Formats: sequence, C-alpha cells, structure tokens
Amino acid sequence: MVPLVSVIIPTYNRADLVRQALASVKAQTYRDFEIVVVDDGGTDGTFEVLSAWREIRVLRHAGRRGVSAARNTGIAAARGEWLAFLDSDDLWLPDKLARQIFLLEGQPELLICQTEETWVRRGVRVNKPSSHRKLGGRIFLPSLARCMISPSAVILNRRLLSDHGAFDETLPAAEDYDLWLRLTWRYEVGLVDESLVIKRGGHPDQLSRQWGLDRFRIRALVKLLEEPDLPRPYARAARQTLAVKCAIYAQGCDKRGRLTEAARYRALSRLAQGPDPGRAWPAPGPCRSCSPASSRGAVLMADRGNFGQS
Repeated sequence: MVPLVSVIIPTYNRADLVRQALASVKAQTYRDFEIVVVDDGGTDGTFEVLSAWREIRVLRHAGRRGVSAARNTGIAAARGEWLAFLDSDDLWLPDKLARQIFLLEGQPELLICQTEETWVRRGVRVNKPSSHRKLGGRIFLPSLARCMISPSAVILNRRLLSDHGAFDETLPAAEDYDLWLRLTWRYEVGLVDESLVIKRGGHPDQLSRQWGLDRFRIRALVKLLEEPDLPRPYARAARQTLAVKCAIYAQGCDKRGRLTEAARYRALSRLAQGPDPGRAWPAPGPCRSCSPASSRGAVLMADRGNFGQS
C-alpha cells in the first residue's frame, strides 16, 4: 500500500543524531508514512548501522554531494503524495504529522504547511527572536529578509516540486531559502501554531555558523528576479532586499580584505536600486565552493521495507 506521507531525512556523519531523529519519527501518532534516509557519502558507519533497520529505506551517495542532492535523492525515491523533511539533528514531537495532516485535510486548497518550533542550543532551550516566529498565509514578503520556513517543520505536496523545481544542488547553503521564495510568491502557507519540532543547534559542523552565507541568498534573489511572472510589487521588494544584502556582504568583504569581491557586490547593489534590468541580471560572481554537485556518483540502496503504513 502506498503511504500518504514520505519522511525524508538527509544525513552526513551524524550516526548518533540521526538515530534520535528516527526515533522521533517512529513515535508519531500518525502512522501512514514511510521513512527514506539518504546518507550523503558519510564515513562514520551510518549506512551500515541504519541498513539493519527493517522499517526504513536507506539510500547512499558514493561521495558527498550536499544536502540539496541528498534531499532530492530522497524525493526521487519517495512514494507519498506529501513530503515531510527532517534534518538529522532535529526532532519531532509525537503529534507533528497528525496535526499537519488534520490541517491539510480541513483546508484542501493548501499545498504546503509548517509548524512552530522550539530552539535548543547545545542541549539548552533558548528563546528565539520574535522575528523568527513562524507565519502562515501569504508569507513571501517577510521571507525575503530571512528564511521563514524550516525544512524540519514543513510538509508539502510533491507536485509543487514537480511544477517549480526541487532543491537547487548548485547552492551549498540557503537552498531552503531559494525554494521557499519560489513557492511562497505562488502559494499560501498553512500554519500549525504549535511547537512540534525541536530544532537543535550549536554543532561544529553546522554550515550556518560560517561567515559569508549571504552570497548564496543573493544568488537565490537573482534567480528569483529572473522569473518572468514574478508580480511587480514582489519584484520591487526583492530588488530592495537584494540591494541591502549586497551592500552588507560587500562591507564584510572589505573587512576581510576581499576588495575585488566587495566591488562586485556593490555594483550589484547599485544595479538593484536602478531601473529594472528585466531578466538580464548578471551572476553575482564566481565562487569555487559553488560548483554544481556531480550527478555521476552512484547511489547504493538498501530497501528495508516501509514503516507506518496503514
């Protein structure tokens, strides 16, 4: 029987954390789901450990390709109409899926929804800023400033990705920001205003701890502005955000002695403030760490059946 929901968990060298994430999925009160774990070429034995779990499907990249590629591999293998994502360092509360499916069944026009979340850093609960409060409805405009949807909190209909593309594998970071911008100007987002996700931070391997991630958000904004059907008020707001982010990033480059890069981003900031160039936006510039992920790596699969199907 085909499950209604596919839970997709990307992981890389987090054997202990991913086992905890899996336990939180197995504890869900809603049962009509499958679990697909994608080991992104890890070397800590995650694949071997999880392959012994008969209630999950485990896929493996032969080499590390990034979180976007890992999620996309899971999406391609998933069978459910609805896709839920869980980062391997996060946890779900038992009613997470049940509350979201209840909302979606009651509002069939919704194709994407999220929940609130609790932040934990190094095992200690922290108060998140009010600016990070989760929103529902038409949330495109507030989503320009910062990522307003957490992958671990979202569930979406798979046809959204079929129609508008999945995660951009050329973005090493801000891949979720890029996707949510593509979707939120087109669709309303449902909200279960309950903290049903525990978002754990403070790990040394978190990409978000590194400086310079705004250059990937800048690339996402340039991509967005190249979309021909983007409504003009949204395009104006996106250009304003692009100008601000470019200026701030240029200041950071100056402080680090990256003067050529700073000049390039200042030029892009000025362009964003001038007449609309239409779809003729220049690329923000080369970046050795931004090359497209290889699609040649073999994927090894260990299909261990399906858990939680009714």
